[in-house]
Amino acid sequence: MTIDLKSLIRTIPDYPRRGIRFRDISTLLTDPAGFGDAVERMVSLAPRDIDLVAGIEARGFLFAGAMAARLDAGVLMIRKSGKLPGPAMGADYALEYGADRLEMHQNSVPKDARVLIVDDLIATGGTAIAATKLIESAGGECAGAVFLIDLPDLGGAARLRDSGLDVHALIEFEGE
Repeated sequence: MTIDLKSLIRTIPDYPRRGIRFRDISTLLTDPAGFGDAVERMVSLAPRDIDLVAGIEARGFLFAGAMAARLDAGVLMIRKSGKLPGPAMGADYALEYGADRLEMHQNSVPKDARVLIVDDLIATGGTAIAATKLIESAGGECAGAVFLIDLPDLGGAARLRDSGLDVHALIEFEGE
């Protein structure tokens, strides 16, 4: 049985600011069958020859950990600025509603490691592009990206594809 994952995601209007429709996955996460199906379907889109699954803070961690266990890979946490206890390297990025910075621990990506980027949603692509830059600057190779949700009107998945990255998403929501 295929679960309608889109029906398990609620839309919250005007969050975090007016005009934004926030795609809230907490309703999918509390549904065991829905969450399990989402993870399995995301795993089916992932390359098999990877060393690490990079989860982007915070909701990306949930999917990255579950996927890594099934892909026999480690988990790399890509965090917001100031959250890591050790020496970190960073990259700035633009959000659809502001700007921020991502970081990861120095020496957390072995040279030539193949890394899959995972997050719950891709909008403008800023966080995924920053994660790609971090991984590549550490000597790793981005093997692809898998997202639960794509907002195609914001162009992030297309930006990643244009850069040569293999990108997949399970669900699309039109509009912002």
